Amino acid sequence: MEFDPVIRGLERVYSKLISKQRLNREDGLELLQTTNILGLGYLANEQKRAITGNQVFYNNNAHINYTNVCKVRCGLCAFAKDPGEKGSYTMTIEEVVNKAGQFADQGVTEIHIVGGIHPDLPFTYYLDMIRKTKERAPQVSLKAFTAAEYDYFAQIENLPVLDILKTLKEAGLSFITGGGAENFSPRVREIICPGKLSGERWLEIHRTAHQLGIPTNANVLYGIIETDEELIDHLLALRALQDETKGFMALIPTAFHPKNTKFENLTPASAFRTLKVIAVARLILDNFKYIKAYWVSSSPQVAQMALSFGANDLDGVVREEKIYHTAGATSPQMQTEQQLIGMIHELGLQAVERDTYYHVIKTVFPSK
Repeated sequence: MEFDPVIRGLERVYSKLISKQRLNREDGLELLQTTNILGLGYLANEQKRAITGNQVFYNNNAHINYTNVCKVRCGLCAFAKDPGEKGSYTMTIEEVVNKAGQFADQGVTEIHIVGGIHPDLPFTYYLDMIRKTKERAPQVSLKAFTAAEYDYFAQIENLPVLDILKTLKEAGLSFITGGGAENFSPRVREIICPGKLSGERWLEIHRTAHQLGIPTNANVLYGIIETDEELIDHLLALRALQDETKGFMALIPTAFHPKNTKFENLTPASAFRTLKVIAVARLILDNFKYIKAYWVSSSPQVAQMALSFGANDLDGVVREEKIYHTAGATSPQMQTEQQLIGMIHELGLQAVERDTYYHVIKTVFPSK
């Protein structure tokens, strides 16, 4: 048998990586379009190992989706309902607080709170939700709302988003989710989410949060109608903001799920595409320490594979997730801590429980 060099066809990019040259748009496209998936994975995995070694992170988290009522009704979304539509719901503040309290009593360290753009709820609803949840569970980090929600809060209050963020931070907000980013291309947004905030506005809101000392995550959606160029440009825009603020914690690449959306005829992203996007993100985003293999979106099996393609975070236990599952995600609603640790140990890697800010809570080493 003859063995090809693992990086065949990727030698030019490899030479840039070993000489510590930053990759550019052309490099990103070359990587995204390569058929040498093992070579791409090798490069991304080596980059990851240089940053966090054999550590793979997870957290004890829970999701609360407080309402599915949304006036924007993006074509990409299967979760949203109109007010009064069958299946629509809105939790009371007390229901949110009680659920958060139950999660906190189970040892959850982070609660992820997002919902729709509800046309009738006042800003005080969101403010009281954060304040009262923090009072009930002071030890828990509240990672709440997307940039689209913050944009809406600023509109209904007729205030700069800076003031909105300051007020919520004082009430107990710890962190901002990466949702609503989708793809920053105006062409893509006009087709999949024309009523949602622009990519520029998303970046502006996250920049403002970083300036206030509120860390955030960033998302990228793939497997919908984006071109390779648009995907790379999205990553480069995130990299530029991270250069400026250093406020992003992690990137969450999320696969589009077409079921029950206006794009139901699209074929879901393949495992091949998922591994490529994660690997390319690791190589392009040289200033992001953490890249998630979000098992809710990709399946636990593909997420586990992604840990050898540049990802170093499995998100967490989750417990209950509605947005992706409404769109046909077939992943489980939760993974137990032992299941996550097992996925990591099967690869011979260290399982590291973290808090929201990536402080280590405990490390579980694989048995020899």
